[in-house]
Amino acid sequence: MPNPTGPRDAAERSANAAERSYTAAEVDAAIAALAQPERLSHAQEVVTHAAPALQRVLAEALHEGGWFGEAHDAEIARVAGEVDGLERQRAVAALVAEQTRLGMFVGAAVGFELARELRRREQPTPIGEPGSEALQPPIQPQ
Repeated sequence: MPNPTGPRDAAERSANAAERSYTAAEVDAAIAALAQPERLSHAQEVVTHAAPALQRVLAEALHEGGWFGEAHDAEIARVAGEVDGLERQRAVAALVAEQTRLGMFVGAAVGFELARELRRREQPTPIGEPGSEALQPPIQPQ
């Protein structure tokens, strides 16, 4: 039986927390906290740095989800071919809004998984297991 106060148990609890599901109330409270001024400044710096890689992940996720396949191309052709200028403008605005929503939803999912991956990488690996080399003390010259 694991020691409830030992480091292994703490690592297991932390790993489980990274993998847990969240209630709607927890998500609502977290979103409200994000609305506070300056709360997102570090996240914006990180995302700006990671933008090219995140863009590739987002594009792959959208492609795998079938969001930008033949149906999307057909909708673009339909909107571009609209004869009535006002209707074309309305259809373009609707298409842009839908693409923005899709990008936001898939981007949020990617961000959520990125946060989980970063938390997983913070967990120490017990010595002797793969990936534990960084945790072992350096060999001292004799």
